Amino acid sequence: MSDDARCADQMTVSLARLLTGARNVFHGLASPLPAVAIALAKSLHNPLMEYLNITGGVDIDSSDLDVSTCAPGFLTGSRSFFSLIDIFDLSARGKLDVAFLGGVQIDRAGRINNSVIGAFEAPKVKLPGGAGSAAIVPTARRTIVWRTRHDARTIVERCDFVTAAGNVREVVTPLGILRVDNGELRIARWFDYSSEAEIREQTGFPIASAPDAAVEPPPTDEEREALSRIDPKGVRGSEFR
Repeated sequence: MSDDARCADQMTVSLARLLTGARNVFHGLASPLPAVAIALAKSLHNPLMEYLNITGGVDIDSSDLDVSTCAPGFLTGSRSFFSLIDIFDLSARGKLDVAFLGGVQIDRAGRINNSVIGAFEAPKVKLPGGAGSAAIVPTARRTIVWRTRHDARTIVERCDFVTAAGNVREVVTPLGILRVDNGELRIARWFDYSSEAEIREQTGFPIASAPDAAVEPPPTDEEREALSRIDPKGVRGSEFR
């Protein structure tokens, strides 16, 4: 197994474990890894969880997931259809339990930048933008951020521009799980192929560990078998290519 494949499997499994007990979960665009994690969570940990996606699908048949989260398969078998306005309304009413969002930069306070690198007036890089994240992150009960890189340019002291901020709870990277405690990111878990020291070395600010910080267990045989069944095309690895 390649290093990228190992990271993809571990991140997917860890994201799925974080959904134990969630009532409903939503992901936006460009979210193949969370989509597989949600399918895994429904298969193993939380079968009653309601899955909502950016395409408007509700509890879809996840047997044909695609790297594009706007592909027709994200409506296959849907129990109903909703508009994007409905998601914003659901979140604003405090009824959206978990939202998945990606971030190009994530800072010490758990804020997200998907807008610009550098000064806003003269950016070095223009990013895709936040879409509806500025409305979702403060109103969803819990936001889980994922990023398939972990280095000092990604996990930073302060975002160059704050696209969204609010109820970010966890940040999952190829090295481990960071958790917002008392308004600051801390190391919650490190993966067995990584270490607490590596996370500190690759983070762009002096990061402390949570009191209960520990190694995250690797995928079990049951989780690996379920991943192979749910995602035979390897959609979960597409974000590492």
